[in-house]
Amino acid sequence: MPSSAKPNVALILAAGFIILFIGGGARFAIGLTLRPMVEELGWVRGDLGLAVAIFQSVSAVFMFVAGRMADRVSIRAVLVAGIAISGFAMGGMSLVSQPWHALLLYGVIFALGNGIGSTTTVGVMVTRAVPERAGLANAFVSGGMSVGQLVIIAVLSAVLVSIGWRSVFVWVGAAHLILIPLVFWAVPGAPPAGAKRADAAQGLSLGEAVRRRQFWLLAGLYAICGFDDFFVSTHVVAFAQDQGVEAYFAGNMLAVMGIFGLIGVLWSGWWGDRVGPMLPTLISFVARVAVFGLVLVDTSVPSVMIFALVFGSTFLVTAPLTVLYVRDAFGTRNLGAISGLITMIHHICGGLGAWLGARVFDQTGSYHFAFIAVFTASVAAILFCWWLRPQKAPLTA
Repeated sequence: MPSSAKPNVALILAAGFIILFIGGGARFAIGLTLRPMVEELGWVRGDLGLAVAIFQSVSAVFMFVAGRMADRVSIRAVLVAGIAISGFAMGGMSLVSQPWHALLLYGVIFALGNGIGSTTTVGVMVTRAVPERAGLANAFVSGGMSVGQLVIIAVLSAVLVSIGWRSVFVWVGAAHLILIPLVFWAVPGAPPAGAKRADAAQGLSLGEAVRRRQFWLLAGLYAICGFDDFFVSTHVVAFAQDQGVEAYFAGNMLAVMGIFGLIGVLWSGWWGDRVGPMLPTLISFVARVAVFGLVLVDTSVPSVMIFALVFGSTFLVTAPLTVLYVRDAFGTRNLGAISGLITMIHHICGGLGAWLGARVFDQTGSYHFAFIAVFTASVAAILFCWWLRPQKAPLTA
C-alpha cells in the first residue's frame, strides 16, 4: 500500500491478525519441542529454560525500541524487518546441536525479530486505524496469537510426531518469510495523515509517565502477568506429560488453550471498551488463583485439563488492554513508547518465570514450588488491580 494512499482498515486489521498469528504460534514452538529436544540432545530442561528467559528479556527490550520507532517512522518497515529476522532465526533452530546454539538463535536473534514485530508495534498501528474501538480492534488482532496457538501448534504437533522436532522449526521459519509480501501490501508505509498531529496534541512524555503511581501499578501488574504466562506456556506440555498425559494429546492441549484464549481476549477487548481495562484484568487473575490452587492440591489428569483450559482463557486478556491503560492514564502522544515499556516489563518477567520453572524442576523433579510462586504472585496481582483505580492523569502538551 503506498504511504500516500488512504489506509484500508480491514486490510490493516487482517495484517495485524496474521502477523500475530504467525509470531504468536512461533513462540510456543519451544514449549512443544522442549521434551524431545532435551531427550535427543542430552540437555536438561534448564538449557531451554535459559534460552526462553533470554528470549523474553531481549524481545522485551526490542518491544520498547519498536514502540518508540512506531511513534516516529514507518510501521511497515519496522514490521517487515522483525518478520524477516524471526524467519531466519526459527529456520536456524532446526540445525542446533549445542545449548549455545539455542541461546543465540532463539534467545537473541528470534527474540530481536519477534520483539520488533510484536503486539506493541501492531497495537500502535491498530489504535491509529480504529481509535474509537481500540479495545475491540486490538482484541481481534491479539486473537491472532490464540488462533496461531491453536492452528500452528495443532499442525506442528502432527509434524513433531511424524517427522521430528527439527521440522517444526523449518515450517515455522518458512511461515514468517511467506508473510512478508502481505505486510508490504496491507500495512501503510507511514502514519495516516493527521494521526501524528492528533497523537501529539496531548499526552505525557515517557519521563513524566514513569513518575506517576499509575505507571508503577501497571508495571507490577504486567510483571506478574508475564511471570505467570510464560511459566505456563513454556512448561504446561511437559507438566501434562509428567502427569501421564500422552505426548500428542498434551501438544494438542496447548493448541486447545488457544481457543479459550481467543474467547478471553475478545471478551476483554469488548468489555474494556465499555467499562475500562481494570475489571477484565481483575477477573482474569481471580480465575488464575483458582486454577493454580487446584493443581497445587490435585495433579490428576482431569485437574490438569481444567487448569490448562481455564488458564488459557486468561492468557491474552491483558494484551488488548495495554493501549487502553496507557491511553486513559497517559494520553496518546507516546503511546508506542509507554505501552512498549510496560510490555517490556511483562516479557522480562515472563522470561524469569520460564527460567525459574525449569530450574525448580531440575532441582526438585517437580513443578510444585513453581506453582506456589505463581499462585502467590497472582494473589498480589489482585491487590494491584484493586489499587489501580480508574483515573485519567492530567495531560500536558
